[in-house]
This record gives sequence, C-alpha cells and structure tokens, in this order.
Amino acid sequence: MKSLQADFFQVMKEGAIQYAAPLPFLDLVCVGTATQTEVMEQIDLMYSLIDRQVDAIVLVPIDSKALVRPVVEAVRKGIPVINIDIRLDARLLGQAGVEVAFVGPDNFTAAYGVGKLLSKKLQVRDEVAIIEGLAVADNAQQRKKGFLRAIEEKGLQLVASEPADWETSKAAEVFQTLWTRHPDLKAVYCSNDAMALGVLGQMQQKGCYLPVVGFDNDAVMKEFLSTGKLVATVDIFSSQMAVRGIEFALDVLEGRVENRGEHSTAYSIIAC
Repeated sequence: MKSLQADFFQVMKEGAIQYAAPLPFLDLVCVGTATQTEVMEQIDLMYSLIDRQVDAIVLVPIDSKALVRPVVEAVRKGIPVINIDIRLDARLLGQAGVEVAFVGPDNFTAAYGVGKLLSKKLQVRDEVAIIEGLAVADNAQQRKKGFLRAIEEKGLQLVASEPADWETSKAAEVFQTLWTRHPDLKAVYCSNDAMALGVLGQMQQKGCYLPVVGFDNDAVMKEFLSTGKLVATVDIFSSQMAVRGIEFALDVLEGRVENRGEHSTAYSIIAC
C-alpha cells in the first residue's frame, strides 16, 4: 500500500487483516510507505517482497508508471501481482508483454457523479477550482477528468487546477494561495478527503465556507457532511477493495482465474 498514515489506507489495512485473521493458510504481510509521494520507497518495498519470494502481491501503486518495472520483474519471476485502487500504466505493461488484473472503482464515473451534485448548487459561469492528487497517479487523472466533464456540462468556469499530492497540509497551502488569486471562487473539488480537510481548515480560519466536495469518505469528514460544510464525498470502500484484491490473488494462485482484465468494485456518493 501507500501512505499508511492516511485514514483511507489505515482502513484498507484493517480490512485486509480482518479478512486474513481466520485463514490459517494465509500469511498476510502488510507494508506501505509513510506518505503518498515516496515512490522510490515503494519500489524498494516491491523488490524486498520479490526477494522474499512471496506467492503473490496486491499493489496500490503511488506512481502508475514508475511501479511498472518492479511489477514486471515480479511477474517474470512467477509472482502474480494484483493491481488495486490506482491503475498501473497499461501501455507500459503491454510493451513489457505482461498482464496484470486491475481491481478497483471507476474513478471517472464517480468523480463525474459528485461533480454533478456540486454543479446543482452553482450557476452558469460560476468559478470553480480543483485540488488534484498526485499527477502521476491514474486515479488522480481519472478523478480530474470526471469532474471536468460535469462542470463543462453545467457551463462552469475552471479557474485553477493545482496538485496537492493527496496531503492535507499541502492542500491547505495550495488553496490559501489559490483563493487569494481568485476571490470570486464559488466552489472547490478535492480529489480526496484528506485534501478537502486542508481546504476546509482554511475556510474555517476565514469564517467563510464555499461548497466543497471530496473523495474517499474518510471518517473525519462525517462532521463536515453533517453540518453541510462538505457537500458530498465518494465512498470507494477501501477495506472491501483490499479483500477483493486478496481474494483475486488467491484465485489466481489456485488457477481458478487468469491474472488479467478489469474487475470493478463498488462506490457510493455520500451527500449532506
């Protein structure tokens, strides 16, 4: 995994542990980085698992392209890799002649849905901004594209789209600058709830709240949803996604399925 300090991945880890606990044949090893940007550290973790000759790896890649190389090496050494949550770069995998199943949500459609909810609160030509995730991650790209589709249909103006790498503190800094530059801003879309938390913190300091939507349904956002300060978020059920990834890995090891294709997991839009 990545960023085991983040609420989303703590929930994912707990779901995996609970699933594995009653299974005596399953020796689950949970590893991850400290932050959501430590690409080289995650690559090193992959190689350490390869060196240990584990039977299978379930991976949430920080960087959709950079993690392809260790994935290819694992597969060539007979270790199936199940890609969950953030999709690996399909073109690079294809060039290497390697197939890896993807188990995860439709980030584009989910972002489009939450964008449509936000659009209902706004008028044509209103100014909106995006706080993006890590630009090299496929889910960040898909979440941006889905939201853009929604605001284009409404006729809203995108005045800024800045990455904050999924982190709360960086999102607060980015939004502080962005809001100063665009005082007529009417709403903000954050590509995850951790960044939405940073944005809402800045609004709280000013005592002025704009409509905000997030993504992930982190537990910390329940208060903001209940008060209407967060318009909506998307629950992609991280614990269930981890379980589905492990189940798929076991199916591959037992020869019940081939390690290929896209396998969608559930998502739900939670609104105030």
